Amino acid sequence: MARRIIIYVVPLLLGYSGPLFAKTPTEHGIASWYGSKLHGKLTASGVPMDRQKLTCAHRTLPLGSVVEVVNRRNGRRVVVTVTDRGPASPRRVIDLSPVAAAQLGMKRKGLAMVDIREPLFE
Repeated sequence: MARRIIIYVVPLLLGYSGPLFAKTPTEHGIASWYGSKLHGKLTASGVPMDRQKLTCAHRTLPLGSVVEVVNRRNGRRVVVTVTDRGPASPRRVIDLSPVAAAQLGMKRKGLAMVDIREPLFE
């Protein structure tokens, strides 16, 4: 939580009014979302998976990283924290919590083409 505050508040305090995330995607590919059966199970970061939090699983991004995920089909975006490793399928680049998938408008279909952007400020 403190990391999110630093990413969002410090640039504003320093007078930066531009984008907080990179304009060009760091990565793009297929996103899926975690099933509810994983709710409460420990993630790679050691915290229980909470289906109501804006979290995700990614293979290589550092645990605790904050990234923006943009649905390429509808332009909807969500900011999530990397708390786990995955996805299990090699064809997918990120697994989202159910609430993050709902914000992207992809929960019903289950999959979406997304862009993943890292913050400009770390």
